[in-house]
Amino acid sequence: MNASRTARDRARAELTREIKEEARRQLAVEGAQRLSLRAVARELGMVSSALYRYFPSRDDLLTQLIIDAYDGIGAAVEAAGADLPAIDVRGRWCAKCTAARTWAQEHRHEYALIYGTPVPGYQAPQDTVGHASRVPVALLTTVREAHDLGLLVDRTTDRPDSMAPELVAQAGLVAEATGVDLPPAATVRTVVAWSQLSGMIGFELFGTFVGTFDPADALFTEAVARMADFLGLPHER
Repeated sequence: MNASRTARDRARAELTREIKEEARRQLAVEGAQRLSLRAVARELGMVSSALYRYFPSRDDLLTQLIIDAYDGIGAAVEAAGADLPAIDVRGRWCAKCTAARTWAQEHRHEYALIYGTPVPGYQAPQDTVGHASRVPVALLTTVREAHDLGLLVDRTTDRPDSMAPELVAQAGLVAEATGVDLPPAATVRTVVAWSQLSGMIGFELFGTFVGTFDPADALFTEAVARMADFLGLPHER
């Protein structure tokens, strides 16, 4: 590879990193709605036309920040509980939920960007879908591991014929989209638990628990354990 090209590539990668770091600082101060390429360029001592060569529009920059955030929390959740024995599926579930919360606490504004109020006028491109799927796929995979090991608690009321047909069909779409094949009831329960996890984290980060369950450590631990019960994940034998 040409040495000068390698140097240019490194310089471009470094400047791209600096642009995104400054944009994240603006997110923290101004919010996503007021993110401005001109303001980012000004803070970095660049002319706007130079920055546009890296990100042609505000939405392009916003998309990259969103992808980075999804990848950040996704990587944290995927790695959580990897050191636990295969049979301890409940422990891995709890570890993954805790990892999501910890990442959110450490990246509050990035979490708000992907799970908070949508940015008016912004339409996330298809490119973001795979990145956004990392957390739910990690959670679904943990439940599938329990299922494959024969560890899921039998719930006789969860027969597919007792579920609304549209729910069964939607569970099939989830399995097709994620590649995680589970019985429809287990898929639905995991999606319910995932939405509860997101709600718990959002309530804590955005002040809903102030004056009551604040700090929310004990409540979160209890909620994650109840989610595990709801999913049918057994205690370690």
